[in-house]
Amino acid sequence: MPFDPSIRNFRETPLAEDRQGLIKTEISEGIATVTLNRPDAANALSVEMLEQFIDALYALKFDPEVRVVVVTGSGEKAFCAGADLIQRGQMDMPQTKQHINLIRTAVNELDAMPQPVIAAINGVAFGGGTEMTLAADIRIATPNAKLGLTETALAIIPGAGGTQRLPRLIGVAKAKELILTARRIDAAEAERIGLVNYVVEADQLLNKAYELAREITKNGPLAIRQAKLAIDKGIEVDLATGLSIEQNAYEVILPSKDRLEGLKAFKEKRAPEYKGE
Repeated sequence: MPFDPSIRNFRETPLAEDRQGLIKTEISEGIATVTLNRPDAANALSVEMLEQFIDALYALKFDPEVRVVVVTGSGEKAFCAGADLIQRGQMDMPQTKQHINLIRTAVNELDAMPQPVIAAINGVAFGGGTEMTLAADIRIATPNAKLGLTETALAIIPGAGGTQRLPRLIGVAKAKELILTARRIDAAEAERIGLVNYVVEADQLLNKAYELAREITKNGPLAIRQAKLAIDKGIEVDLATGLSIEQNAYEVILPSKDRLEGLKAFKEKRAPEYKGE
């Protein structure tokens, strides 16, 4: 399993919940939709849900038919309220550390997906919920969505990448303001500062996510993966190193059948048929 197996030490304790359907995955036309499915608990990140989420990502990562991943929450009020603090309140210190590590692993797995990831934020996303959206490549929110790294209000800090990904996305000064104040912001403010790409009405949320996903899936899947890789790795280094990363990514796709298909389709004035080869 792609997470710390020592967490099994407390899986069968009274903390355990019904494991059926905490994560729902649907695949259609190259687009995988992963739904956090604990609406009665604001889709909070329990141990059991995190395990299923990581398992789902691990399966999708190696599925050649999946070209884009959309992550959303069940219900109309919450994308993800963050860590399940009720469950955590029943944990001892080793279990608490394991739970935090499991959230960190889940968010990192999402960030490391080779396919583009779109977060369809259907409501509140606090703490680990916001950290999950930060691991996506594109974020879309409904007007009722609220986001925030609220951990300092609980005398802790973001522990699943929030202190690192938020500044890289919106800038250091604004990230410090939001983290140090534990402020919750609405969707309009999130869009204004670049935290989300679009704000759309609730009944159009998934439509917009799928619209963007279809724009991506019509392009060469190998090229999409290498472009994402070049951006993600290049942003962390100096320009010269980043340009070398881009060059290496380009050379990976040069011998591909898809590249030849793209040239042929352009010459024949038709839509290309890419197969990821």
